[in-house]
Amino acid sequence: MSKAGAPALTPDGHGRHVVIVAASWHDTIMDALVAGAQRALDAAGATHELLRVPGSFELPLGALRAAESADGVVALGTVIRGGTPHFEYVCQAATQGLMDVSLRTGKPVGFGLLTCDDEQQALDRSGLPGSSEDKGAEAAEAVVSLLAALPAPTV
Repeated sequence: MSKAGAPALTPDGHGRHVVIVAASWHDTIMDALVAGAQRALDAAGATHELLRVPGSFELPLGALRAAESADGVVALGTVIRGGTPHFEYVCQAATQGLMDVSLRTGKPVGFGLLTCDDEQQALDRSGLPGSSEDKGAEAAEAVVSLLAALPAPTV
């Protein structure tokens, strides 16, 4: 969700368990994204745990495994454009993989993957003091909001 035009979500996550799956690259940015997701889940009343994976490419498998024991998943990562096509491959694979996890499991997967041209753009979206956005919190709020909006799964 972009800051401009973003909905004001007030999710109720009581009785819900969410796993935050976070990549390990770019420590400062990732720590801020995780903190934002944790704050949002705490505010919503959801329980949560953290699973760290090596990088953004590994987010889909981490999310798939996390979905086995959770009501929803918040996927967080940062990919910063470099001088090779690596950026496009990782962003496309992670994005498609996370969507596949959500559709395959029927569980919400919050998309907190920053795909930025430079480090400053990522810092601006990370939720650090002075940042213009908090994408970790937004992804967590989206998961809890979707959990509340979806009908309960039938067994």
